[in-house]
Amino acid sequence: MTPNVDAQELAKFSELAHRWWDPQSEFRPLHEINPLRLDWIDSIAPLAGKTVLDVGCGGGILAESMARRARQVTGVDLALRPLGVARLHALETGVANVEYREIAAEAIAAERPASFDVVTCMEMLEHVPDPASIVNACATLVQPGGWVFFSTLNRNARAFALAIVGAEYVLGLLPKGTHEYARFIRPSELARWCREAGLAVESARGLEYNPLTRRYRMSADTGVNYLFACRRPG
Repeated sequence: MTPNVDAQELAKFSELAHRWWDPQSEFRPLHEINPLRLDWIDSIAPLAGKTVLDVGCGGGILAESMARRARQVTGVDLALRPLGVARLHALETGVANVEYREIAAEAIAAERPASFDVVTCMEMLEHVPDPASIVNACATLVQPGGWVFFSTLNRNARAFALAIVGAEYVLGLLPKGTHEYARFIRPSELARWCREAGLAVESARGLEYNPLTRRYRMSADTGVNYLFACRRPG
């Protein structure tokens, strides 16, 4: 199986691995949006008693927070250094019901099909060569009747202006070069990949940033950052 991975992307996030849990670092936006996306996931697919898989977990910000509510969480990624940081942080905070594995989404899908109640894949699709393959793997991994959650960036002029020019070059919310505009994904494209993988898109929400209040909020505007909640028919 040819790994669905961009070596430059892995290197980029590995170099910053030691700063993953610093809320004032380059990963500050992830820390600030995490409560919003966690509560949104939990409101649609209540995590209590659930087995959860986080695809592209990085340093474990979302995975560890879901583990505080779910029965068991597995985080998978191909970047070894962030996984090491995630494991260490879980030990330090005493979160015992989360495990991390260095494995591709497609590989764990072949190994453990229909094994999870909830699958999440957040801020990851725009960093891989074949995002449709990741969507298909997530659909394979979730149990019938289970939920799959995606988040990514829309591809349009406003997203370029806000997510790249604004966030990376003007406001400095993210390191320069974090995103590549050509890899942004229109909601219509992601919806098509979901349908082709056998998932029904049940809800779509946007994530907005107010530079004056320096706060994020969920909204109906999917023009820049957006999230999908999908269900595998049971």
